[in-house]
Amino acid sequence: MLNDKKDISFDDLSNFNTDLENTPAATPLARAVQENGVTKASHNYAAKRDLNRVFSLELDTGAVTAQKKSGRCWLFATLNTLRHKFAQKYNVKDFQFSQNYISFFDRLEKANHYLEEIIKFADRPADDRELLELLHWNDNDGGQWANAAALINKYGLIPQSEMPETFASDQTADLNTSLNLKLSKDAMTLREMRANGENEEQLRTYKKQALSDIYRMLVYAFGKPPVKFDFEYRDDKKNYHIDQNLTPKSFYAKYVAHDFDAYVCLLDAPDHEMHQKYGLPSQDYIYNGKHIEFLNIGTQALKDAVIASLQDGETVWFGCDVLQDMDRDKGYLAPEFFKQGELFNIDLELSKKERLASRNGEVSHAMTFTGVDLVDGKPTKWKVENSWGDKVGDKGYFIMTDEWFDKYVYEVIVNKKYISEEARKIDQQEKIDLPAWDSLQ
Repeated sequence: MLNDKKDISFDDLSNFNTDLENTPAATPLARAVQENGVTKASHNYAAKRDLNRVFSLELDTGAVTAQKKSGRCWLFATLNTLRHKFAQKYNVKDFQFSQNYISFFDRLEKANHYLEEIIKFADRPADDRELLELLHWNDNDGGQWANAAALINKYGLIPQSEMPETFASDQTADLNTSLNLKLSKDAMTLREMRANGENEEQLRTYKKQALSDIYRMLVYAFGKPPVKFDFEYRDDKKNYHIDQNLTPKSFYAKYVAHDFDAYVCLLDAPDHEMHQKYGLPSQDYIYNGKHIEFLNIGTQALKDAVIASLQDGETVWFGCDVLQDMDRDKGYLAPEFFKQGELFNIDLELSKKERLASRNGEVSHAMTFTGVDLVDGKPTKWKVENSWGDKVGDKGYFIMTDEWFDKYVYEVIVNKKYISEEARKIDQQEKIDLPAWDSLQ
């Protein structure tokens, strides 16, 4: 009869119903949720008065970009920080680099890394944890800031006009399915080749053939990356400019020349030991490129560095858990506006540490800080440039309360000149490599 204690009994159901009937205003609350859904029924309109879009420090960044139905936020946020500098230096309002160009090589590099790892793990049993993580990862369009840095350093940049978006680059689901079917087939072939006694050289010969197929798939989907091009434009004063016979690398060196090595990723991950430097080698998929490194230093250090950057006129890449306490249409990122706990009369609060440890929280999206409202020297709200187009928020810009930053911002990318002496010391440490299944993956 031990299992009876594990079951939900009919007496339990009767007691649950009694508890419901004793809950104040249960019936009208149920009607509100049933008619409007949990999120709308939990809106706290009293909080709207603190969500005005006035900031004491606000950088002029122009129109937003649109990643559409793709997972390239990390790349868009990186290019946003670069294009703001470009637009200011060359007086070209709302200039954009080609996101599609970098996306092409991102997917090719991911395929190469995936197949290399399959070769590395070819002798592993089918239930090996690292192998299973790799098979699950395949080739998607997500990524990290360091991946964008490595791709740009290797392949350069081009204006968006030289390789504009396609239907497939804007909406990547179909391509993802095809690429991952191809890679899964290649993975099984490589494992069978190894089981049949073929050596590493033979496996790599097959890999190069597979990559040639994937290159063709990417050209069909994204277009062929230009080798040379002319950069032709009019600046904001209508002056005409042309620079001929550029390569992506020479364009990048001449017009951008960003020193990614001068930047670090500050992390707030309290489920990990603080004041440590971490790496994530499973996602370092560009060989000989910039590696993923995190300096785990806590919330206040992140805020201080972002404010210092903004005060110096520099926008800031950040990683967060965007779907938490968000109103997409209004462009709100504000726990104060959402009161699900009060609605259900249940404690739904998790600490940042608990969110990560339970996998309830994750770094799901990257955006750009472009402003902050400082009152008595302390931030109350932040201006955020998203990459979801101009039909959401305030022409694509979101407002984040400082409480949302505390709860859901995990990473910021800042120049080392804006970080504390404590962060500099952490940066000098040997990094601790995290496994592929870590909460920060």
